[in-house]
Amino acid sequence: MNILQINSSARVDGSQSSLLARLLVERLQQQNPGAALTVRDLASNPHPALDEAALQALFTAPESRSTEQAARVALDDALIAEVQAADIVVLGVPMYNFGVSAQLKNWIDAIARAKVTFQYTANGPEGLLKGKKVYIVLTRGGVYRNTPSDSQVPYLKTVLAFLGMTDIEFVYAEGLAMGPEAEQSALASARAQIDVVAA
Repeated sequence: MNILQINSSARVDGSQSSLLARLLVERLQQQNPGAALTVRDLASNPHPALDEAALQALFTAPESRSTEQAARVALDDALIAEVQAADIVVLGVPMYNFGVSAQLKNWIDAIARAKVTFQYTANGPEGLLKGKKVYIVLTRGGVYRNTPSDSQVPYLKTVLAFLGMTDIEFVYAEGLAMGPEAEQSALASARAQIDVVAA
């Protein structure tokens, strides 16, 4: 079994989402001894944004790409290979301004590639990253679960399903900025949720 952990916080150190994602991975490893782990930390190893140069590289035939274009596409290829090889994907996802971090958006843009991780058919789009279990650890300063202000969950469900990943479980740590007691309660709740979903 292969586990892929994606830390999408802008923080290299002290990220609650990364710490909780790591705790979930540890629980999964206890349930699956010998599982291989790949950790992709998007703060310490940021992925470039999808810009005009990247689009030109992607839409240039491989044999016609310049050295720089080939290198840019190779960066995305590495992320795609990691998620293709994974049986379990664990995402640590903080909320920034009601959405996902730029780091996570760059990762999603990198792994979403036509004819590789999704394709269009006569019956509509088909995701090609099937058969994977996804756990998403959400950390928020306020409380947004099941409210109109939570744009993260609908977005992540939509984009991951588009890529074929529909078996998703969410872990919530909310109220982290609402005082020490609320923070401790949120972390305790998240740890309890992790124990349940990883069992």
